[in-house]
Amino acid sequence: MKEKILHKSAELFLTLGFKSVTMDDIANELGVSKKTIYNHFSNKTDLVSSVTASLFEMISSGINMICALENNPIQELYDIKKFVMTNLKDEKSSPQYQLQKYYPKIYASLKKKQFEVMNECVEENLTRGMNLGLYRKTIDVGFVSRIYFHGMLGIKDIELFPLQNFSMNTLMNFYLEYHLRGICTEEGINKLNEIITNNQS
Repeated sequence: MKEKILHKSAELFLTLGFKSVTMDDIANELGVSKKTIYNHFSNKTDLVSSVTASLFEMISSGINMICALENNPIQELYDIKKFVMTNLKDEKSSPQYQLQKYYPKIYASLKKKQFEVMNECVEENLTRGMNLGLYRKTIDVGFVSRIYFHGMLGIKDIELFPLQNFSMNTLMNFYLEYHLRGICTEEGINKLNEIITNNQS
């Protein structure tokens, strides 16, 4: 039952937002009493913490599997973007923004874990891209990895980038291209252009 609650709660939180969904909503969707939920989670904050931890593990595992394939580093970033967009319904509720606003402690803990996973993945991507001649040899891996992470968080700020003006998929595509054009060699730019053209067709 605990897994069912986690799964349904994640679905609702990502679709409607962490703030908007009540324990009553979750109970109604599952066809159970609130007491059943409270048998597994002491309160909504506990549930939000468990849901975000579960989502984090799922996303991290998927990203690690993509990275383990060691595909072309430029294509790898687009594959990760596609995987994340498929599994996090970012379009509708800006879950990261709501989490930051209403559950700041959970957000801070999650951000720290996200950085640890993402930094390792991006540093490996950058190093491999440099070795393959797709990224410039002169880039500072530590700096670029951190600025990439910071930018990924930044584009999810709905006050800066209102969703009525920018869909999350559009923002991710814009940001990936922005990032890659800053670090690619001529060979890398050619590969990037090829991927962008293929994604548009």
